[in-house]
Amino acid sequence: MKNYDVIYFDGLCNLCDGFISFIIGLNPPKNMKVTSLQGEYAAGHLEESHRLNLSSVIYQRKGQILRESTAVLWVLSDLKWYFKPLLIFLILPRFFRDGIYKGIANNRYRLFGKKDTCRLPTPEERETFL
Repeated sequence: MKNYDVIYFDGLCNLCDGFISFIIGLNPPKNMKVTSLQGEYAAGHLEESHRLNLSSVIYQRKGQILRESTAVLWVLSDLKWYFKPLLIFLILPRFFRDGIYKGIANNRYRLFGKKDTCRLPTPEERETFL
């Protein structure tokens, strides 16, 4: 049984890659791993419907699948104690939070660009990537 939570992201998206770089830069806890939605790990651990929706960050936290704004808020909260106050935004209706999320996600390639290939982790990042 695995003893870590997993953040799945669009490996071709520059915005998503920036989010992952931010997470790695804050030295995530050992129980937090990252992987692209396009990778082999995702193919073996996520339903196809989740993997094909590249516009959503997915956080598999304690066996539960969290998506979109909920995933981002919980990732940040689990990353460092000083992000915990962001969970207050969970009181907002999900359709409102996810509406903002989707507005950004649907325009992310146009606004931030897209890579031709998925990111390869540096030697220092390898223990965080699956």
